[in-house]
Amino acid sequence: MKSKFAHKSIRVLALAALMLSGQACKDILDEKVVSAIGNDYINTPKGFEDASKAAYSSLRNFYASERGLTMTEYGTDIYTTGADGSYKGFHFYDTQMNSFVDILQQVWEELYKGINTCNAVIGRAPAATVSDATKKLRVAEMKFLRAHYYFILVQQFGGVDLRLTETLGPTKVTKRASEADVYKTIISDLESAIPDLDTKIRSSDYGRATKGAAEHLLARVYLTKATSSAKAADDYAKAATNAQSVIANYGFKLLPDFASVFSQGAGEINDEVIFAVQYTSDPLTNMNTANTNNGDGNKLHLYFGMQYDVQPGMKRDIANDRPFKRLRPTTYLLETVFKDRVNDSRYKKTFKDTWLSNNPGTNLNTSFDNSKSKMTLKAGDTAIYIPGVEWTVAQRAAKPYQVLVPSAYSAALFPTLQKFLDPLRPDLTYEQGSRDYLAFRLAETYLILAEAQFKQGKTTEAVAAINAVRRRAAYSGKETAMEITAAQLDMEMIMQERARELAGEQMRWMDLKRWGNLVERVKLYNPDGAANVKDIHNLRPIPQTQIDRTEKAADGSPGFPQNPGF
Repeated sequence: MKSKFAHKSIRVLALAALMLSGQACKDILDEKVVSAIGNDYINTPKGFEDASKAAYSSLRNFYASERGLTMTEYGTDIYTTGADGSYKGFHFYDTQMNSFVDILQQVWEELYKGINTCNAVIGRAPAATVSDATKKLRVAEMKFLRAHYYFILVQQFGGVDLRLTETLGPTKVTKRASEADVYKTIISDLESAIPDLDTKIRSSDYGRATKGAAEHLLARVYLTKATSSAKAADDYAKAATNAQSVIANYGFKLLPDFASVFSQGAGEINDEVIFAVQYTSDPLTNMNTANTNNGDGNKLHLYFGMQYDVQPGMKRDIANDRPFKRLRPTTYLLETVFKDRVNDSRYKKTFKDTWLSNNPGTNLNTSFDNSKSKMTLKAGDTAIYIPGVEWTVAQRAAKPYQVLVPSAYSAALFPTLQKFLDPLRPDLTYEQGSRDYLAFRLAETYLILAEAQFKQGKTTEAVAAINAVRRRAAYSGKETAMEITAAQLDMEMIMQERARELAGEQMRWMDLKRWGNLVERVKLYNPDGAANVKDIHNLRPIPQTQIDRTEKAADGSPGFPQNPGF
């Protein structure tokens, strides 16, 4: 049974975090006190602990949410738009993506609330009536979280407002720091936190930051900084050093089976998971402070599903989930990235290919398979099969079920990512999933190491790192066939390997930005975004609320400038 620290007291601290969060982007209002929590509560042992827990809650605003998924997987080379859904401007790169989009404001404000809660814990730690050891540990956790929140912000928006002390009241005074200053702060926080963090977390504290989590994040930061305006000559070397430490020092291991990494329930706590964002089946404990009335839960199970539930022989059920049809894989992802299905198990284990009839009947009219006009299905018979390759009409006609082939894929019908399916939901309409979001896992650490070593010209070492991931992905007996040679390793291989391993895991847009090829690859592989994407889309528009609520400069210009092109 999972024991998670992060959910006790969050229902109280959802208010406390708001109380501590007087961020710059709010108009000055006549405010009524709605909480009985006093300003000195944070200095008490329970208040200090509650505040440190509350600082984690902002992670749930971005990870496993519609907001975070939209800003990380929409409009990339591996995912394009499905039939339904909101925020399609992030797929199409058109005028629908603008500074008034609500999710941009929500992510911005929630991350700053998290930052301000971190600042409150750090700033008030000297007065807290807890042991010095506890103060040191919790302050280190807050620095990890503050760095994490700023890292999301700088990747999405560029230079942002650097606030490193608690904001105690409304203010309109704010300004944009340079990317270099933001990266300097992120790195300083992580390097300061690492010595004071726990090496391992007790089961009762599962979900807290550890040394391994901070080093993994620092490795990712250096890898990203290496191609930013703040780049330095030793960024790749430092990324490699931190990744090597994570691999060598904390007992993390790649699980033998790729699919088991995403097993729901107790399987989410496993030797490969370095840091996970906590969710439970209790909606109150899933709250982030942007939504204090209801817990959003882990919603990733909703967004990658095809429209299975209106096909003959099928109806919506809990096991097959509720398909929102928001993202469908590009042809590049299916046919190039996942081309090898003989040696590599990840196509089969990433995509759902079979639906068993839960709504049987006689002489059912077929819908998408033109090889037959009628079907008769008993409960439990195969109703839909996706082979992943073309079948002839005769091959399909020989089957008593519908066969969905690539030429029949559409915005509603496509291979369904199954990593995040949530069959433990209480009913078939329930949206608030309970599985943890696996933010950092060891397979990515190896891929960070491989890329950093390749960029340093250490090809032999990079091949060893990437082959560790590829061997794990192999079908039994195919491990040697999955290994690549130094001659086969290039950036295209690295980009494909990250897609094979990490598809859907809220990284791809930031990877493309980091590689400097977002525009090129969207134009090549994503027909929905190709016509409109341009260089300005390497940043998101600053929320208009932030600009409007910032004091203007002396010359009347905006005190917080918008990103170019928006």
